[in-house]
Amino acid sequence: MTGFALTPEQREFGAAVRDLLAGAGVPAAARAWAEGDHAPGLAIWRKLAGAGVTALAVPERAGGLGAGPVDLVVACEELGRAPVPGPVAESVAAVPALLAALAEGAAREGPDWLAGLAAGELIATLAVPPLVPYALDADAAGLVLLAGGVVVRLAEPGTRLRSADPARRLFELAPSRVIADGAPAAAAVRRATAHGTLASAALLLGAGNGLLATTVAHARTREQFGRPVGAFQAVKHALADVAIGLEFARPLLHAAAVALGSGAPTADRDVSAARVACADASRRAARTALQVHGAIGYTRECDVSLWLAKVRSLSSNWGSQAGHRAVVAAALARERTGPWI
Repeated sequence: MTGFALTPEQREFGAAVRDLLAGAGVPAAARAWAEGDHAPGLAIWRKLAGAGVTALAVPERAGGLGAGPVDLVVACEELGRAPVPGPVAESVAAVPALLAALAEGAAREGPDWLAGLAAGELIATLAVPPLVPYALDADAAGLVLLAGGVVVRLAEPGTRLRSADPARRLFELAPSRVIADGAPAAAAVRRATAHGTLASAALLLGAGNGLLATTVAHARTREQFGRPVGAFQAVKHALADVAIGLEFARPLLHAAAVALGSGAPTADRDVSAARVACADASRRAARTALQVHGAIGYTRECDVSLWLAKVRSLSSNWGSQAGHRAVVAAALARERTGPWI
């Protein structure tokens, strides 16, 4: 892919989502979500539905916008930048992709689920062991799915598990009724995992940019030795390295979105490459943010702790870094397109 750039409409959409979230009280909603109070977070989800975010990946025939993966990553980057609580990658990306694929194949029921997702009346979550072993926020979801192999089932939340991010509430699932099986189910699961992985990469990129913005603001006001810490060369260089890493990851994310949307044979490789780059860049942003903020960055009272926890959890969900690097390496070896050829 060469010469790709977001359209003016896509840029305006991203800016509109950012503006919406800026005044939505996201940090307070995330803290409430961690305590099991979903009301403030669900209010934010309703605002996102009004802006069309929840309808992006839902086909037009089901009441959605039928937008492509590029539009999806534009929105998810802003949701990670905020950072919005709830099963974003699952409900906004993976489950709509799964249900849309099943609707084209042999799903046994559930066409109204897509309409509910598009309207923001339904939040969905999904587990795909071993890639996604537990369901995120199953206690807040109206649709809980368990997918694996060639079977997709409804499921019920079981035991709640501890997460590195208190706002990410993980649940074991008890499988229930089968809604699809066989080859159509397997194809739908592959499509869902690609979309979920892509969305998680965008969320990580957004979280990294959120960390960078809040750390730059902190560096301008926190003083040591009578000077803002941002005036010191070591701090400037560290923040510049973070900015470069995030900017270098974004083209890979957009390339993966284009490949996935066009059905390119390199889509799996490109999605994994984007995930590796976005996770690495956001982890660097997290380390630098903590170094600049000092011990206060660990405290729950400091908003930076919300991003730190989210980066740590997201970077180990929807596949490990080692796993995605292996996908890229295997693809390059098959295609003989590596720089060593």
